[in-house]
Amino acid sequence: MAGSLLLLTQAFLYFGVMTALLRFRRGFGIGVFVCALGVMHFLETYLAAVFFIELPFGLISPGSTVMFSGKLAMILLLYIIEDSETVRQPIYGLLIGNALMVGLVLLLRFYEPASGLSHLGPDLVLIDHVGVLMVWGTTLLFLDSLAIVLVYEALSRRWPGHTFLPMLLSLTAVLTFDQIAFFTGLHIVAGTPAAALFGGWVAKMGASLCFTLMAAFYLRWVERPPAGHEGSGTAQLFGKLTYRHRYEALLSASRTDPLTGAFNRRHFETAAPARLARAIAEGGSLSLALVDIDHFKQVNDTQGHQAGDLALKRVVNALLASIRPSDEVFRYGGDEFVILSGGLAEEDLPRYAERLRRAVAGSGGASQPLTASIGIASFPADAATFDALLRKADMRLYEAKDLGRDRAVGG
Repeated sequence: MAGSLLLLTQAFLYFGVMTALLRFRRGFGIGVFVCALGVMHFLETYLAAVFFIELPFGLISPGSTVMFSGKLAMILLLYIIEDSETVRQPIYGLLIGNALMVGLVLLLRFYEPASGLSHLGPDLVLIDHVGVLMVWGTTLLFLDSLAIVLVYEALSRRWPGHTFLPMLLSLTAVLTFDQIAFFTGLHIVAGTPAAALFGGWVAKMGASLCFTLMAAFYLRWVERPPAGHEGSGTAQLFGKLTYRHRYEALLSASRTDPLTGAFNRRHFETAAPARLARAIAEGGSLSLALVDIDHFKQVNDTQGHQAGDLALKRVVNALLASIRPSDEVFRYGGDEFVILSGGLAEEDLPRYAERLRRAVAGSGGASQPLTASIGIASFPADAATFDALLRKADMRLYEAKDLGRDRAVGG
């Protein structure tokens, strides 16, 4: 009776603290929940190897029954209220972190510790045993975490709109597999008696029911799953994007030129005035370079539009390689590009424009020589408004063309 009460108390304490961290993840971040989830894995493994409670149906380890079963329940609960993009973070983090810990401990075997500093000497045999079990347990944890989400998804499709039964069956199925597999390792490494196999399985089945009941209460009264929560399916389990990532991908697609990868003109018409306003507010500078590829129509006419498209891609790649990380490249027209650069000194503008010109000239190669005419203007030296800055750069671009092309004017 006392042993059962101990296990129930641990289960309620574990679930209460972990779901509190989960509930307030919007305030202090999901990292707190993930760290708390992973920090106890060594203790779980240690207790599973050396600490057992004797109950009428067999030997029970709190590390395996409460902590490990609770961890899988938390991973599944996180998936239910979030998505696979979020739940893969603790799954991969636990795998890598535990593997790293085992590797670091193994390296200690190559060094003899100083003696006489403490009456507690290192128990290297125990460390070796726990290390082997950590490797085996971590591997099983990784497989269990993947499996429990997949099984839950399959059962949810069978019983749409239900959470309790799919969660209970998922936990019981995966924990049954885990009990058999982990006990095999325990028996080989630590000589754990067979009584722990059946006793541990019975206890894990009870833990499955206990944690499922608490999870159902949490999902009913504390935090409901988001409407329209969809499964990922086996093939797409960890390729599924969060809604935030979908939004970011859509936003990126709406402001990027699909051919060259440069920002498009629509984005330029909003980003450039915003950057100028920031430069004005901060007392900084902003330079605008208009780059027009010389006689580009001849490339399309003589070599075909595929060759022309490839040339535009090479030009953008060359420009991106020649500018600073804070600078931006926009495709302004068919063969015309704009580069925005903040913080350039006035005396550096000619060298900067010349670097852009050389970048374009070096992008074509012997079989497809390319040159560009460039006009560059800057705030505050040349203009005080965005429209005036663009007009000044455009005027200098035509001046470069009138002077024979393949040159930069401005600065």
